[in-house]
Amino acid sequence: MATLQKITPCLWFDNEAEDAAKFYTEIFNAGPSEKRSEIGRIGKYNKEGFEQHGRPAGSTLTVEFTLEGQSFIALNGGPIFKFTEAVSFTVYCDSQLEIDYY
Repeated sequence: MATLQKITPCLWFDNEAEDAAKFYTEIFNAGPSEKRSEIGRIGKYNKEGFEQHGRPAGSTLTVEFTLEGQSFIALNGGPIFKFTEAVSFTVYCDSQLEIDYY
């Protein structure tokens, strides 16, 4: 990851972690500010622990990504906890152009 921070938010998904990380990084990289959003390491499930997690070996477990320098982890943890609108991003903007974009 590009930066080291003390706390990294983790967003829980059923199976959509990679798609979400791609979506968020594309939005911020397409905007008017400097391109500082990227996908980092992608962790995979392996055959060990299949009895507990039930995920095929090689499927995505975690995706590390940054948005404007802020680190996040997206986790494909299954349907136990739902991704809800209780998680939100506050985006500080320098111009009306940025506000209008986001």
